[in-house]
Amino acid sequence: MLPVTFVSHGAPPLADDPLWCSQLSTWASEIPRPTDILVISAHWESAPPTLSSTTGAPLTYDFWGFPERYYNVTYPTPPAGELADSVAAALTDAGLVTRREESRGLDHGAYVPVKEMYPDADLPVLQLSMPTLAPQALFDLGRALAPLRDGGTLIVGSGFTTHNLGLLTWGPDPAASRPAWSVEFDEWAREAMAAKDVDALIDFWRAAPNAPVAHPRTEHFVPLLVTLGAAFAHGDPRITSTIDGFWHGLSKRSWQLD
Repeated sequence: MLPVTFVSHGAPPLADDPLWCSQLSTWASEIPRPTDILVISAHWESAPPTLSSTTGAPLTYDFWGFPERYYNVTYPTPPAGELADSVAAALTDAGLVTRREESRGLDHGAYVPVKEMYPDADLPVLQLSMPTLAPQALFDLGRALAPLRDGGTLIVGSGFTTHNLGLLTWGPDPAASRPAWSVEFDEWAREAMAAKDVDALIDFWRAAPNAPVAHPRTEHFVPLLVTLGAAFAHGDPRITSTIDGFWHGLSKRSWQLD
């Protein structure tokens, strides 16, 4: 059975950080090779749960003002029709209706980290939208997706452990800045995950220090709730913090749940 993961994916320039890229590459090498990959990204909200292209639509460059080279990135993965059918069946069994949007390619929350983990683009990759930002509903969505793990699907929640673009601290060393608001939220999340305190994580907006500062909008944290649901549906997972540290003040902590 495949683990489930939460990766702090970063903006496209994070792919220029050799440390982050090496961390993702090493992480992928330590995970059993998946059959395919399903990503729930902070950057796609659509109800009902919606599946991305299964036939290779162009990537979704959902960012603005970056150098041209970021818009020339490609990631031509194999068709993901079988995975889409499996996701739809799992969600139907949970009483959820899905739809498909064949014109929508992977967004940067999906392809930026997955490209670093699996650069050969030889695995089918599919994206599933978040139909809501309600933490409990996303936890339940993860539970519904859990059977996919038995078939070799790697479920990836993709967000950022802290995410406030208005407080980015630019400088020559991306790892140097560790503002208190980000450190305190990151430490709370680390402790809550280590304690497997699912109730606190679902209630993070009230339970965590500096939550409104760390997440002025919650879309970058709640993919973690999908990951948690998919993990705890199979019992008591082992939780490992696989990546830590900061990128221009934002926590890039990531987790694997087995």
